This record gives sequence, C-alpha cells and structure tokens, in this order.
Amino acid sequence: MNTDSNLTHRTAVPASALLSAWNGFEWDNGVNLNQLAPLDRVTVRTRHSLYEIIVLSTDSAEVLVRGGEFFPEFTRVRLAGSSLGGSFLKLRTIHVGFRLELSLGRTFVLTSPPSNADYSRDVNRRRRQATAVTVSRL
Repeated sequence: MNTDSNLTHRTAVPASALLSAWNGFEWDNGVNLNQLAPLDRVTVRTRHSLYEIIVLSTDSAEVLVRGGEFFPEFTRVRLAGSSLGGSFLKLRTIHVGFRLELSLGRTFVLTSPPSNADYSRDVNRRRRQATAVTVSRL
C-alpha cells in the first residue's frame, strides 16, 4: 500500500501566474488601444528606455514603435498587450507597472515595466479636440 498518495504537493508560482491576481487588479492606470485612433501617439517611459508609439490600426493593433535597444528607428509591430511576465496578457493595452509586449512577426519583444505613459491625438490631422492623459505610478 502506498501511503504517499495522501500527500499534497505545493508548488510556488509568481503572482503573475494567478488568475486571482489579475481579477483583483485595478485596470484604470493605463490605456487600451481601442480608446485611441489612427495616428494617435503614445509615449512610454520604462526603467531603461523611452518608446514612441504611433497607432496605425486599432483593429489589427498595428503600431509604429521607436525606442529601446530593439527599435532604433520606427518599426511596424503589433502591440500584443501588457504582461507581468507570466502567461497572462491584457490584450492591446499599455499599463503602468506591466511589461509591454510587442510582436514583430514571430519575434516578441518584452519591455521593462513602464513607469508612465502619455498619449495625445494629432489635432491638426483629425480636427478634433486635443486630449492628453498622463498615466503615472503613485
């Protein structure tokens, strides 16, 4: 008779791997790509870099990005979303404290967590009221 069958095995996992951590997170400290329009600009400052992002399509999440080690010039990528580095991804968003995940074909670039993000609309081209929102970590 095997007495080990009644033992419970515990495994330590990072908080980013728990759905309850994601459900409990306040998602108001960021911007969703669906809130933006083509040619809107987003500036993201991480611990190590400054990224400039220009929205091309909110439907396909295509953007131009420049900044950091991997994007010295504007490069067309897909903004996959925000992640804590685990298996969960908040699609098409940029959130302070979460890593930004960018897709370049089959290659993914994961930034260090943003400390702030600003976005603004190109009022001359779009002829609408200018808006600017600053998202900062408290």
